Amino acid sequence: MSGPETRAPRLGALSLRARASLAVIAVFFCAAVWGEVSAARYRLRDETPGYNTVNLAERYRPPLSRVVDAQGESRLALMGTDNLGRDVFSRLIQGARIAFHVGIVTSLIAVPFGALLGLLAGYYGGKVDALCTWLAATVAAIPALLLILAVSVVVGKGLMGVYAGISVTTWVGVYRTVRGETVKHRGLGYVQAAKALGYGPARIMFRHILPNVAHVVIVAFSLRFPSAVGTEVFMGFLGIGAQNEPSWGVMIANARVRLWQGIWWEGAFVTLALFALVLSFNQLGDALRDRLDPMRRGRRS
Repeated sequence: MSGPETRAPRLGALSLRARASLAVIAVFFCAAVWGEVSAARYRLRDETPGYNTVNLAERYRPPLSRVVDAQGESRLALMGTDNLGRDVFSRLIQGARIAFHVGIVTSLIAVPFGALLGLLAGYYGGKVDALCTWLAATVAAIPALLLILAVSVVVGKGLMGVYAGISVTTWVGVYRTVRGETVKHRGLGYVQAAKALGYGPARIMFRHILPNVAHVVIVAFSLRFPSAVGTEVFMGFLGIGAQNEPSWGVMIANARVRLWQGIWWEGAFVTLALFALVLSFNQLGDALRDRLDPMRRGRRS
Protein backbone atom coordinates (compact mmCIF):
# COMPACT_ATOMS: atom_id res chain seq x y z
CA MET A 1 0.00 0.00 0.00
CA SER A 2 2.04 2.97 -1.17
CA GLY A 3 -0.52 5.36 -2.54
CA PRO A 4 -2.13 5.88 -5.90
CA GLU A 5 -0.79 3.67 -8.63
CA THR A 6 1.36 5.58 -11.10
CA ARG A 7 3.30 4.59 -14.14
CA ALA A 8 7.03 4.50 -13.54
CA PRO A 9 8.79 7.17 -15.58
CA ARG A 10 11.32 6.06 -18.17
CA LEU A 11 14.60 7.83 -18.82
CA GLY A 12 14.14 7.20 -22.49
CA ALA A 13 11.07 9.43 -22.42
CA LEU A 14 13.18 12.47 -21.55
CA SER A 15 13.26 15.23 -24.13
CA LEU A 16 16.21 15.86 -26.41
CA ARG A 17 17.05 18.96 -24.40
CA ALA A 18 17.15 16.95 -21.18
CA ARG A 19 19.37 14.32 -22.77
CA ALA A 20 21.74 17.02 -23.97
CA SER A 21 21.81 18.40 -20.43
CA LEU A 22 22.65 14.95 -19.10
CA ALA A 23 25.50 14.68 -21.60
CA VAL A 24 26.93 18.04 -20.52
CA ILE A 25 26.66 17.08 -16.85
CA ALA A 26 28.37 13.76 -17.60
CA VAL A 27 31.28 15.60 -19.24
CA PHE A 28 31.71 17.85 -16.21
CA PHE A 29 31.40 14.88 -13.87
CA CYS A 30 34.15 13.02 -15.73
CA ALA A 31 36.30 16.15 -15.55
CA ALA A 32 35.67 16.37 -11.80
CA VAL A 33 36.63 12.71 -11.32
CA TRP A 34 39.80 13.25 -13.33
CA GLY A 35 40.56 16.34 -11.23
CA GLU A 36 40.07 14.33 -8.03
CA VAL A 37 42.42 11.61 -9.24
CA SER A 38 45.01 14.20 -10.23
CA ALA A 39 44.77 16.05 -6.91
CA ALA A 40 45.02 12.77 -4.98
CA ARG A 41 48.15 11.81 -6.91
CA TYR A 42 49.84 15.07 -5.96
CA ARG A 43 48.83 14.65 -2.31
CA LEU A 44 50.24 11.13 -2.17
CA ARG A 45 53.53 12.31 -3.65
CA ASP A 46 53.56 15.39 -1.39
CA GLU A 47 54.25 17.57 -4.41
CA THR A 48 53.06 21.01 -5.41
CA PRO A 49 50.17 20.40 -7.82
CA GLY A 50 50.95 21.18 -11.42
CA TYR A 51 47.89 23.41 -11.64
CA ASN A 52 49.33 25.56 -8.83
CA THR A 53 52.95 25.62 -10.07
CA VAL A 54 54.12 29.16 -10.84
CA ASN A 55 55.88 29.60 -14.19
CA LEU A 56 56.33 33.33 -14.77
CA ALA A 57 58.19 32.78 -18.03
CA GLU A 58 54.95 31.51 -19.60
CA ARG A 59 52.43 33.97 -18.13
CA TYR A 60 49.57 35.37 -20.20
CA ARG A 61 49.91 32.85 -23.00
CA PRO A 62 46.76 32.82 -25.19
CA PRO A 63 44.80 29.64 -25.93
CA LEU A 64 46.46 26.95 -28.08
CA SER A 65 49.95 28.22 -27.28
CA ARG A 66 52.99 25.99 -26.83
CA VAL A 67 54.54 26.50 -23.39
CA VAL A 68 57.48 25.03 -21.50
CA ASP A 69 56.48 23.74 -18.07
CA ALA A 70 58.57 23.69 -14.88
CA GLN A 71 60.10 20.34 -15.89
CA GLY A 72 61.32 21.80 -19.18
CA GLU A 73 58.80 19.88 -21.29
CA SER A 74 56.91 21.55 -24.12
CA ARG A 75 53.15 21.14 -24.08
CA LEU A 76 50.00 22.70 -25.47
CA ALA A 77 48.15 25.21 -23.27
CA LEU A 78 44.67 24.49 -24.55
CA MET A 79 43.05 27.44 -22.76
CA GLY A 80 46.15 29.54 -22.26
CA THR A 81 47.89 30.49 -19.02
CA ASP A 82 47.09 32.98 -16.26
CA ASN A 83 49.11 35.78 -14.64
CA LEU A 84 51.39 33.24 -12.90
CA GLY A 85 51.88 31.00 -15.90
CA ARG A 86 49.51 28.32 -14.61
CA ASP A 87 47.54 26.27 -17.10
CA VAL A 88 43.94 27.53 -17.26
CA PHE A 89 42.55 24.21 -18.51
CA SER A 90 44.05 22.25 -15.59
CA ARG A 91 42.72 24.78 -13.11
CA LEU A 92 39.29 24.67 -14.78
CA ILE A 93 39.22 20.90 -14.25
CA GLN A 94 40.08 21.36 -10.58
CA GLY A 95 37.37 23.99 -10.29
CA ALA A 96 34.87 21.43 -11.60
CA ARG A 97 36.05 19.05 -8.88
CA ILE A 98 35.37 21.65 -6.19
CA ALA A 99 32.00 22.54 -7.73
CA PHE A 100 30.84 18.91 -7.62
CA HIS A 101 32.15 18.53 -4.07
CA VAL A 102 30.13 21.51 -2.91
CA GLY A 103 27.02 20.66 -4.92
CA ILE A 104 26.86 17.03 -3.83
CA VAL A 105 27.77 17.52 -0.15
CA THR A 106 25.48 20.47 0.49
CA SER A 107 22.57 18.86 -1.39
CA LEU A 108 23.01 15.63 0.57
CA ILE A 109 22.79 17.65 3.78
CA ALA A 110 20.09 20.21 2.96
CA VAL A 111 17.66 18.08 0.92
CA PRO A 112 17.26 15.15 3.38
CA PHE A 113 17.09 17.56 6.34
CA GLY A 114 14.42 19.73 4.71
CA ALA A 115 12.50 16.66 3.52
CA LEU A 116 12.54 15.10 7.00
CA LEU A 117 11.25 18.26 8.67
CA GLY A 118 8.65 18.65 5.93
CA LEU A 119 7.39 15.10 6.47
CA LEU A 120 7.17 15.58 10.24
CA ALA A 121 5.46 18.96 10.03
CA GLY A 122 3.03 17.92 7.31
CA TYR A 123 2.04 14.64 8.93
CA TYR A 124 1.74 15.63 12.59
CA GLY A 125 0.61 19.24 12.19
CA GLY A 126 -0.15 21.16 15.39
CA LYS A 127 2.84 22.11 17.56
CA VAL A 128 5.30 20.13 15.47
CA ASP A 129 4.20 21.98 12.36
CA ALA A 130 4.29 25.32 14.15
CA LEU A 131 7.81 24.72 15.48
CA CYS A 132 9.24 23.56 12.15
CA THR A 133 7.54 26.37 10.25
CA TRP A 134 8.83 28.93 12.76
CA LEU A 135 12.38 27.59 12.32
CA ALA A 136 12.09 27.73 8.52
CA ALA A 137 10.61 31.23 8.61
CA THR A 138 13.38 32.43 10.91
CA VAL A 139 16.10 31.12 8.61
CA ALA A 140 14.32 32.52 5.54
CA ALA A 141 13.96 35.94 7.18
CA ILE A 142 17.74 36.35 7.39
CA PRO A 143 19.34 37.43 4.09
CA ALA A 144 20.93 34.32 2.64
CA LEU A 145 24.27 35.94 1.84
CA LEU A 146 24.54 37.46 5.31
CA LEU A 147 23.77 34.12 6.95
CA ILE A 148 26.28 32.30 4.72
CA LEU A 149 28.97 34.82 5.60
CA ALA A 150 28.19 34.54 9.32
CA VAL A 151 28.33 30.75 9.27
CA SER A 152 31.55 30.82 7.26
CA VAL A 153 33.15 33.16 9.79
CA VAL A 154 32.17 30.86 12.66
CA VAL A 155 33.25 27.64 10.93
CA GLY A 156 36.25 29.21 9.21
CA LYS A 157 37.41 29.78 5.67
CA GLY A 158 37.70 26.85 3.31
CA LEU A 159 35.37 24.16 2.07
CA MET A 160 33.99 23.35 5.53
CA GLY A 161 32.71 26.90 5.84
CA VAL A 162 31.21 26.64 2.36
CA TYR A 163 29.47 23.36 3.19
CA ALA A 164 28.03 24.71 6.43
CA GLY A 165 26.97 28.09 5.08
CA ILE A 166 25.17 26.75 2.02
CA SER A 167 23.54 23.84 3.85
CA VAL A 168 22.07 26.11 6.51
CA THR A 169 20.36 28.33 3.95
CA THR A 170 19.11 25.90 1.28
CA TRP A 171 16.92 23.44 3.20
CA VAL A 172 14.01 25.86 3.69
CA GLY A 173 12.65 25.55 0.13
CA VAL A 174 12.75 21.76 0.33
CA TYR A 175 10.95 21.84 3.67
CA ARG A 176 8.11 24.00 2.39
CA THR A 177 7.58 21.90 -0.74
CA VAL A 178 7.64 18.53 1.05
CA ARG A 179 5.43 19.83 3.86
CA GLY A 180 2.80 20.99 1.36
CA GLU A 181 2.85 17.64 -0.46
CA THR A 182 2.63 15.74 2.83
CA VAL A 183 -0.35 17.78 4.01
CA LYS A 184 -2.08 16.97 0.72
CA HIS A 185 -1.36 13.23 0.96
CA ARG A 186 -2.18 13.01 4.67
CA GLY A 187 -5.90 13.17 3.96
CA LEU A 188 -5.92 10.68 1.07
CA GLY A 189 -7.53 7.28 1.33
CA TYR A 190 -4.38 5.17 1.35
CA VAL A 191 -3.08 7.01 4.42
CA GLN A 192 -6.40 6.63 6.22
CA ALA A 193 -6.41 2.92 5.34
CA ALA A 194 -2.90 2.53 6.73
CA LYS A 195 -3.99 4.17 9.97
CA ALA A 196 -7.02 1.87 10.15
CA LEU A 197 -4.70 -1.14 9.81
CA GLY A 198 -2.75 0.07 12.83
CA TYR A 199 0.43 1.19 11.08
CA GLY A 200 2.57 3.59 13.09
CA PRO A 201 3.42 7.15 12.03
CA ALA A 202 6.99 6.27 11.01
CA ARG A 203 5.81 3.48 8.70
CA ILE A 204 3.11 5.64 7.17
CA MET A 205 5.48 8.55 6.55
CA PHE A 206 8.45 6.64 5.18
CA ARG A 207 6.80 3.62 3.56
CA HIS A 208 3.67 5.21 2.13
CA ILE A 209 3.82 9.01 1.94
CA LEU A 210 7.51 9.45 1.10
CA PRO A 211 7.42 7.33 -2.10
CA ASN A 212 4.55 9.48 -3.35
CA VAL A 213 6.41 12.74 -2.71
CA ALA A 214 9.80 11.40 -3.81
CA HIS A 215 9.57 13.25 -7.12
CA VAL A 216 9.64 16.52 -5.17
CA VAL A 217 12.80 15.46 -3.31
CA ILE A 218 14.55 14.34 -6.51
CA VAL A 219 13.75 17.56 -8.31
CA ALA A 220 14.82 19.56 -5.26
CA PHE A 221 18.20 17.81 -5.30
CA SER A 222 18.73 18.54 -9.00
CA LEU A 223 17.86 22.21 -8.51
CA ARG A 224 19.76 22.73 -5.25
CA PHE A 225 22.97 21.48 -6.87
CA PRO A 226 23.43 24.40 -9.33
CA SER A 227 22.32 26.85 -6.66
CA ALA A 228 25.06 25.54 -4.36
CA VAL A 229 27.64 25.73 -7.14
CA GLY A 230 26.72 29.33 -7.89
CA THR A 231 26.93 30.25 -4.22
CA GLU A 232 30.34 28.59 -3.88
CA VAL A 233 31.61 30.55 -6.89
CA PHE A 234 30.39 33.78 -5.31
CA MET A 235 32.04 32.91 -2.00
CA GLY A 236 35.27 32.09 -3.81
CA PHE A 237 35.04 35.43 -5.61
CA LEU A 238 34.82 37.16 -2.22
CA GLY A 239 37.81 35.19 -0.91
CA ILE A 240 35.96 33.17 1.75
CA GLY A 241 35.54 29.95 -0.22
CA ALA A 242 38.07 27.25 -0.97
CA GLN A 243 41.58 28.24 0.07
CA ASN A 244 44.69 27.48 -2.01
CA GLU A 245 42.49 25.72 -4.54
CA PRO A 246 41.56 26.83 -8.09
CA SER A 247 37.89 27.41 -7.42
CA TRP A 248 35.96 28.95 -10.29
CA GLY A 249 35.18 31.94 -8.09
CA VAL A 250 38.87 32.48 -7.35
CA MET A 251 39.69 32.21 -11.05
CA ILE A 252 37.03 34.79 -11.96
CA ALA A 253 38.31 37.14 -9.24
CA ASN A 254 41.86 36.81 -10.56
CA ALA A 255 40.80 37.29 -14.18
CA ARG A 256 38.54 40.30 -13.78
CA VAL A 257 41.36 42.78 -13.08
CA ARG A 258 43.11 41.82 -16.34
CA LEU A 259 40.06 41.70 -18.56
CA TRP A 260 40.50 45.31 -19.69
CA GLN A 261 44.09 44.53 -20.65
CA GLY A 262 42.89 42.07 -23.28
CA ILE A 263 43.60 38.97 -21.12
CA TRP A 264 40.14 37.53 -21.66
CA TRP A 265 40.60 33.78 -21.84
CA GLU A 266 40.68 32.79 -18.15
CA GLY A 267 37.51 34.66 -17.24
CA ALA A 268 35.75 33.67 -20.46
CA PHE A 269 36.35 29.93 -20.18
CA VAL A 270 35.43 29.79 -16.49
CA THR A 271 32.25 31.79 -17.06
CA LEU A 272 31.23 29.54 -19.96
CA ALA A 273 31.87 26.42 -17.86
CA LEU A 274 29.78 27.78 -14.98
CA PHE A 275 26.98 28.81 -17.35
CA ALA A 276 26.92 25.40 -19.06
CA LEU A 277 26.87 23.42 -15.80
CA VAL A 278 24.19 25.50 -14.07
CA LEU A 279 21.99 25.65 -17.18
CA SER A 280 22.27 21.88 -17.71
CA PHE A 281 21.20 21.11 -14.14
CA ASN A 282 18.29 23.54 -14.35
CA GLN A 283 17.11 21.97 -17.62
CA LEU A 284 17.47 18.49 -16.14
CA GLY A 285 15.53 19.52 -13.04
CA ASP A 286 12.65 20.81 -15.17
CA ALA A 287 12.61 17.59 -17.19
CA LEU A 288 12.64 15.43 -14.07
CA ARG A 289 9.78 17.43 -12.61
CA ASP A 290 7.74 16.82 -15.75
CA ARG A 291 8.52 13.09 -15.81
CA LEU A 292 8.23 12.32 -12.09
CA ASP A 293 5.26 14.43 -11.04
CA PRO A 294 2.19 12.11 -11.18
CA MET A 295 -0.17 15.04 -11.82
CA ARG A 296 1.83 16.23 -14.83
CA ARG A 297 2.09 12.70 -16.20
CA GLY A 298 -1.64 12.27 -15.75
CA ARG A 299 -2.39 15.45 -17.72
CA ARG A 300 -0.15 14.32 -20.59
CA SER A 301 -1.67 10.83 -20.72
